[in-house]
Amino acid sequence: MRAVRRPFRSARALTPTARVRRLRRRITVLFALTSAAGLVAMAVLAVRSDGVRGREQLDQAMSADTNWALGLLETDENGRLDTEVLLDNAGTACPPLFLLSVPAAPGKPSDTPAPGELVVEHAPRRPCLTVSPAAVRQAAATAVRADEPRCRDARTADGEPVRMFALPFYPPDAEEDAAPQGALVTVADASAQRADHRRLTWVVGGGCALLVLLSAGVGHLLSGRAVRPALEALGRQESFLADAAHDLRTPAASLRTLAETALRGETDSTDVHRRTLRLAEGMGTLVDGLLTRARLMSGTAVLAVEPLRLDQLVEAVVEDAAGEGQRVAVRAEQAVVVVADPDLVRRAVANLVGNALAHGHQPGEPAEVEVTVGGDGTTTAVTVEDAGPGLPREVAGALFDRFRSGSGSTGLGLSIASWVAHAHGGSLTAEPGRRDGARFVLRLPAGGPATEG
Repeated sequence: MRAVRRPFRSARALTPTARVRRLRRRITVLFALTSAAGLVAMAVLAVRSDGVRGREQLDQAMSADTNWALGLLETDENGRLDTEVLLDNAGTACPPLFLLSVPAAPGKPSDTPAPGELVVEHAPRRPCLTVSPAAVRQAAATAVRADEPRCRDARTADGEPVRMFALPFYPPDAEEDAAPQGALVTVADASAQRADHRRLTWVVGGGCALLVLLSAGVGHLLSGRAVRPALEALGRQESFLADAAHDLRTPAASLRTLAETALRGETDSTDVHRRTLRLAEGMGTLVDGLLTRARLMSGTAVLAVEPLRLDQLVEAVVEDAAGEGQRVAVRAEQAVVVVADPDLVRRAVANLVGNALAHGHQPGEPAEVEVTVGGDGTTTAVTVEDAGPGLPREVAGALFDRFRSGSGSTGLGLSIASWVAHAHGGSLTAEPGRRDGARFVLRLPAGGPATEG
């Protein structure tokens, strides 16, 4: 049986940094959607409440006017409606007031007429709001049938929104189960209330949109602050891997070439051993520097601060670093005491001295380095000055970045020295020297860093 090959869809591989950034975008969108859902719900409730409150206020006003007009309605000796007092004391044209009655006919209280059977006892001749007679009869019939006041929305002949209020009334001395004798219908203009409601809807909708955008911006900032430690950790990891690959590639290639040469028997074994030892020591120094940098950048290197004689530490470092034919002079005006981490300060000073010995001399000439240790009670400084070619302008701004120096690449020496200075609350600066060379000044606070760690 022949197997069917299914197409393989390869998903785009995302780097850890890209995944964290995608997570930030998702958090921002989720934050904005959650805020939008809450704001929309509140906006809907506010708009509905405003609409209900507007109709209730309009209904209360019409109810008061209709009940006042009902107090002016009288009946004669035969029980027929008498509207003379009502018409003499109340203007029924604006707002329009309609009086409709149920035809006098035998029947039970539940036998209510249809809207077309109601008799119009009074209708204003020139009302300020013109509504259809059918709408008035329908409102009155609904109130009579329900035996209670009724409100409804309608439209004028011009299409303007109005609110109709129908109030049933009863014959004098009517019993509790008596049927309504008719209904008073009042019409009120609802265009102003509708316009206010529509304006409120736009304001609330626009406010919700602005708040959602503001919420998205705030969520983006908060998510950025939340994922920033992860991005920094990933950046340090990628930087560490790049540093390791950069610094270990050359000595590893040299070891391989040396081993191939030894296997072919083209060199003396003693020379091979000597060169192998030198390469191994260099790789050990590089690995040590990489680990130190990783601990400093990740914050896991806790400063073990203690009072130490900075002048004696510098003298010990110079004694170990100076080679044959190289001249290094140490000048200390007095005993200088500083509160710092001895191991890290020793590494920083050693890197500065080593950089001066390697790059601070003219071609074919021995290195001449002068190291000065001093302090003013609040700040101590170690100045390393050489007589080399000086600092080119094109690398002065990035001198303390890894793999940069005045003559090309110095690995991590100057960058580690700068990190050590900043970890102690100090600084490392570079400037032209008095002998046309470079001068590096490592400053440390005499009282130690503000916080340990």
